[in-house]
Amino acid sequence: MTNLPQTKNLILDLSNGWLTIWLNRPNSRNALTNDMIEDFNNVFNSVGDDRSVRGITFRGKEGVFCAGADLKAIKSIFDGKSKKEDVIRFSVAAGNFFESINALPQVTVMVVEGAAMAGGLGLACSGDFIITHKDTRFSLTETMIGLTPAQISPFVIQRLGFAKGKQLMLSGTQINGEEAVTIGLADFAGNTDSELEELEQNIKTQVLKCAPGAVAETKRLIGLIAKIPREEMVSKAGESFAERVLSDEGREGIASFLEKRKPGWSV
Repeated sequence: MTNLPQTKNLILDLSNGWLTIWLNRPNSRNALTNDMIEDFNNVFNSVGDDRSVRGITFRGKEGVFCAGADLKAIKSIFDGKSKKEDVIRFSVAAGNFFESINALPQVTVMVVEGAAMAGGLGLACSGDFIITHKDTRFSLTETMIGLTPAQISPFVIQRLGFAKGKQLMLSGTQINGEEAVTIGLADFAGNTDSELEELEQNIKTQVLKCAPGAVAETKRLIGLIAKIPREEMVSKAGESFAERVLSDEGREGIASFLEKRKPGWSV
């Protein structure tokens, strides 16, 4: 049984093997704070090894996804009096947060409405799928206030590619949901809540046909591609494939194919 933690800044909804995490600071446009990130980390620690949780959707309450970091809540970092080491520590913690989402073994879906600004856009880019309302506003505003999108830049580049990602980061240009789909920032766009939920359900339906252990291992392997030499990747991929072939899921999957039936994990 999945034991979810108590959270102050998030609302958790686990249903039929799918966890929805609602960012719940609407009065601050669901901006990120240290306490919210701590809530997220507690959730990830609870479900990371739980294969009964097949996927995770991230969404903001009251029609706004995330406006980035809450500068008011962390204003002491920006008062000009902070030690460099303290600012670095703050930035590294943020980077580790985005990477923890990127590395989750479950499939992650970002349902983005209202606005995804700065770190909110980085949060979206750390997921596997992005569904957006057509009128959502996306922008990387850091350079407009003299900062850099330092910790989110790898995830923006991962999502958009080098050229488009660089342009968005350097210009601070604001685009809407339809434009986000056109450039590859988002995968699907809808006009209404029901359309967004239908798009999300389509992803859920497909993911729930896949073996949860195989999904987790595939995500782990994908994460290795940019980190290790090609020869080492070939070796590790061989080990991974052999382990999956010999696993309970692998044997069940092959048997179900040969017997022309659904495998046990398929909903």
